[in-house]
Amino acid sequence: MKKLLLFLFGAFLLSANVSAQVLVPLTVCINYDEQPVTNGNPKTPIEVPKVYIEDYTLSFGINHPEYVLIIKDENGQEVYTTTVFSTQPDVILPSTLSGNYEINLVMSNWLFTGWIYL
Repeated sequence: MKKLLLFLFGAFLLSANVSAQVLVPLTVCINYDEQPVTNGNPKTPIEVPKVYIEDYTLSFGINHPEYVLIIKDENGQEVYTTTVFSTQPDVILPSTLSGNYEINLVMSNWLFTGWIYL
């Protein structure tokens, strides 16, 4: 019985030290700054990317399209911008950021937006 309790306590300590990735909820809209000249709307719905955050790391997984990542503060000022290439699964954000930030992922004429807390 003591061995079982020690095992469970050790497992609890290990799980308490591991931080978990959190899914960033994103919404989608048309990016009017990049609106292409086309006739009509696309025939299939756009897939919203799954982006996870853990500490200062954004994870996109594998096989995602290329995005332009824009981080804005609560006043709408851009504080960080980078390109996330399709072969790049993670982006490490600057550790100088602290607080609530709007995250924008721009892909062609699509804009995915959400909020993160650092």
